[in-house]
Amino acid sequence: MKTTKKVWLVIEKNTYGKSQSFSVIKHADTVEQALTFKVYLEKLNDRDNQTYFLASDVDTIMSNVITAHNKSVENGSYYKNHPEVKKPEVKKPSEEEMPF
Repeated sequence: MKTTKKVWLVIEKNTYGKSQSFSVIKHADTVEQALTFKVYLEKLNDRDNQTYFLASDVDTIMSNVITAHNKSVENGSYYKNHPEVKKPEVKKPSEEEMPF
């Protein structure tokens, strides 16, 4: 089975009138590292026509989202932030339901 390496990119966008150009400025292994690069590049930026954003492949982004969601469900913060979603009750099986 082929495993793909997760890569995050910091993209620089330059706007000149109606035309735009994009360049990969930094490669990062984690979203945190990429976000740190982006924040520092924005602080150094002295041009109005230049902005930065993060990009990655769909599998990397979805993996990141799913991991964060599962972690929030496990620690209960998901249900605190979304009161419209009821936390499922853990039902203990009765003796009749137990297979052994």
